[in-house]
Amino acid sequence: MTAYAVAHLRPAAPHPEIFEYIERIQATLDPFGGHFLVHGAEVEVKEGSWPGALVIIEFPDMARARGWYDSPAYAEILPLRTRHIDGEAVLVPGVPDGYDPAVTAAKLRAAAAG
Repeated sequence: MTAYAVAHLRPAAPHPEIFEYIERIQATLDPFGGHFLVHGAEVEVKEGSWPGALVIIEFPDMARARGWYDSPAYAEILPLRTRHIDGEAVLVPGVPDGYDPAVTAAKLRAAAAG
């Protein structure tokens, strides 16, 4: 099942280490089948507040998403970003093919009823 690395990154001043991080990240993704779906895009806020940008990277599965994040190659470049940009990053599995939110709602309704 597809998995995603999602990051909410706050605005930051330009810095050479950030540029280097961006230049080098794809090489860390390639061995794990990762590719960008969204990279640094400013979002159109519809509810709440969202300072900063969004990054979404797709992987074939959670094992490869974890493998990438925990890899020595990514660990080597990660401080280039984290020293200069605040934010959150998560790994999350996608939904299976044929996912039906109504089935989820029925399960939640049944669990709430006891």
